[in-house]
Amino acid sequence: MNAPFDEHHASSLQRVDDASRQIKEQLSRVIVGQHDVIEQMLIALFSRGHCLLEGVPGLAKTLLVSTLARSLSLTFSRIQFTPDLMPADITGTDIIEENRSTGQREMRFLAGPIFSHVLLADEINRTPPKTQAALLEAMQERQVTVGRVRHPMSNPFMVLATQNPIEQEGTYPLPEAQQDRFMFKVLVTYPSLDEEFEVARRTTGMEQNEVRPILSSEEIQALQSLVREVPINDHLIRYTLALVRQTRVREDGAADFARKQLAWGAGPRAVQYLILGAKARTLLHGRAHVAVEDIQALARPVLRHRLVVNFAAESDGITTDDLIGRLLDVTPTREDQLLHDDRFQKIFAS
Repeated sequence: MNAPFDEHHASSLQRVDDASRQIKEQLSRVIVGQHDVIEQMLIALFSRGHCLLEGVPGLAKTLLVSTLARSLSLTFSRIQFTPDLMPADITGTDIIEENRSTGQREMRFLAGPIFSHVLLADEINRTPPKTQAALLEAMQERQVTVGRVRHPMSNPFMVLATQNPIEQEGTYPLPEAQQDRFMFKVLVTYPSLDEEFEVARRTTGMEQNEVRPILSSEEIQALQSLVREVPINDHLIRYTLALVRQTRVREDGAADFARKQLAWGAGPRAVQYLILGAKARTLLHGRAHVAVEDIQALARPVLRHRLVVNFAAESDGITTDDLIGRLLDVTPTREDQLLHDDRFQKIFAS
């Protein structure tokens, strides 16, 4: 009989706990606050996912991403997305190079900035769809095809894309299909008064803090494999399915308020990312078994960009976060209540 996960991986669990604490300590030397954002970025990294960061200018999104890369000893590239940016500017291109010793000319691939461990796609909604789509193959397939040649991405590989929610002129909103490729949509909010006081103190003086790397790329890959080994019981999988399937307004068992206020619900990737994210969060919190609070904590970042509110809800100022909160309220956490509820029986029978 196999040993329980926590006994078999006791040293790995301790390593994750130590690494998480040390990474957050390193980030705190440069970044003030943003604890939830940092945790969600780490969860996405260890789940092999990508993040879409949304926030107004000046909230240190770029600094946060670059500091995270340095604390993890990973290569970092930043692309400033603009209306004239072309796909080859991201992925790279084939060039003709002359061999000086032989005089012969040959094709050589000149890699673009996408070939790094951490890619910051800054203001991704400022570039046309053709260039936005250049990220799709890299994000999903972990490769880039130029001509007939496939070029594998770095491992690990993570895209952190930013967008500004208040500027709509001259932008190209990400299609729902591309948003679905991002594991999380993370909202970067204004700092508290005390946090902004500390930001002002640090950034207007002579204080400079160095960040030292905590994890190598090899250690991160080992942790990414460990995440998938974390056990989750069938009840929590059914709970996750119940949360997501309630948003599908054209199927049996959908919540009444979802039918009235949603135009479209979340697909299967939401279930996959909720479970993977919950497993990663479990490790980061020093536990060996997924709990319902792990799934609940990630419901908003996983679902907010996968739900589309209809015109009636939008005109009433109802957001996807509001609806996710209602979903969490109406979904029983106990197994007996979930299985014996008439509406959820329709979900599990469909």
